[in-house]
Amino acid sequence: MYYVYFIQSVEDHKNYVGFTANLDRRIAQHNAGASCYTSGRHWELVYYEAYRSKADAVLREKRLKQYGKSLAMLKRRLQESFL
Repeated sequence: MYYVYFIQSVEDHKNYVGFTANLDRRIAQHNAGASCYTSGRHWELVYYEAYRSKADAVLREKRLKQYGKSLAMLKRRLQESFL
C-alpha cells in the first residue's frame, strides 16, 4: 500500500502533505527531524489516503501540493480536524 498523508504541527499549525509506503515510519521521521522541510516541530497525523498503485498516490500528492482546489476541498471536509 502507498499513502498520501496530511500532517499538522502542534506548535504553529503548519501543514504538510506527503507520500510514503510506510506511514508509521514516515511520521516518526518527521518528528525526529529527518526531513529538512519539517524539522524542528512536532507533527500529528490529521488525514491519510491509502492506494494500491504508487502512481495514483504520487499523482494525488502532486495535486494536493499544488495548493489548488484539491487541497481547499480537503480542508473544508476536514475543518474540524485542524487545530
